[in-house]
Amino acid sequence: MPAEAIGAAVPCWKAEDLTEGGQVARIRLGDAEYMLRITRSAKLILTK
Repeated sequence: MPAEAIGAAVPCWKAEDLTEGGQVARIRLGDAEYMLRITRSAKLILTK
């Protein structure tokens, strides 16, 4: 499958949408909950 087709099939979200304009979002995977943080230097940190 061409790389373009693979990229088009993968969902994509803006981090700012996930955090609703804030700096932190909670993400659930099964029973686990993770925190997604946007740093001051515009990097992402995902922690459990």
